[in-house]
Amino acid sequence: MDGALGTIRDWASTQGIAVGQVPIPGQSRRVAEPVDAASCDVVFALGGDGTTLAALHAAAPVKRPVLGVACGSIGVLTAVTAARLEAALEEVAAGSWTPKQLPGLEVAAGTGDPWMAFNDFTVIRDGVGQVIMAISVDDELYARTAGDGLVIATPLGSTAYTMAAGGPILAAGAHGMVITPLAPHGGVVPPLVVGPESRVALSVEPGYGGARFELDGQDAKAMAAAVTVTLRPDYATLVVVAGQEPLLTGLRRRALVVDSPRILARDARASRPQPR
Repeated sequence: MDGALGTIRDWASTQGIAVGQVPIPGQSRRVAEPVDAASCDVVFALGGDGTTLAALHAAAPVKRPVLGVACGSIGVLTAVTAARLEAALEEVAAGSWTPKQLPGLEVAAGTGDPWMAFNDFTVIRDGVGQVIMAISVDDELYARTAGDGLVIATPLGSTAYTMAAGGPILAAGAHGMVITPLAPHGGVVPPLVVGPESRVALSVEPGYGGARFELDGQDAKAMAAAVTVTLRPDYATLVVVAGQEPLLTGLRRRALVVDSPRILARDARASRPQPR
């Protein structure tokens, strides 16, 4: 990360641009003077997908774009590696980058302000026992389930927790939400994809061990019996630069999607030198 910071500082000095640090919860290291995201033209996230998610949470409410810089292995949200950062900054300076609009999950529980998530909203058991939920879509009951919980994901989040739980991936251009039960105890409750304008309502019974809510993997520190989830389109903006890796290509590179062993074995045989 230090190398990426140096690249940004050098570039900013040649452009006459000030560099500040947007405070993020849990981040104690100080690398620049603290600034509010609203005072920035672009927010750079140096790290991995988790850092970029934190930057999106800070930047989206004030409609600032985020450029994710991978200081390690490039992920879904990070646009470039630290080695390619200088070229990406030149694109940003020239205004030749492309905005990628991301939807957010708006989660309403009780009478307080709604929560927002970019990957997923999760209801998960917090001890022994099961979470019991009734899942309705646009006022139509889908299923009542008992188990470890449930994940509701955006298209972006469909490659995260919900994919690990056996839910489908929404490819680029697909819109909507994915509802994936977690280890349901009996019954038949397959993952469900709903439209971008649908409203998902959950009636939650936490059971003996209790339950918790998570937003993008972070504990929401709250619980409610009734929750409503909707998709807010174009809630955040990611910076896309030339040559950025497509979603499905990235999943294959990171071996999150792997070909059939039979196909791989056939390829291996075909690549072996043939005896003369």
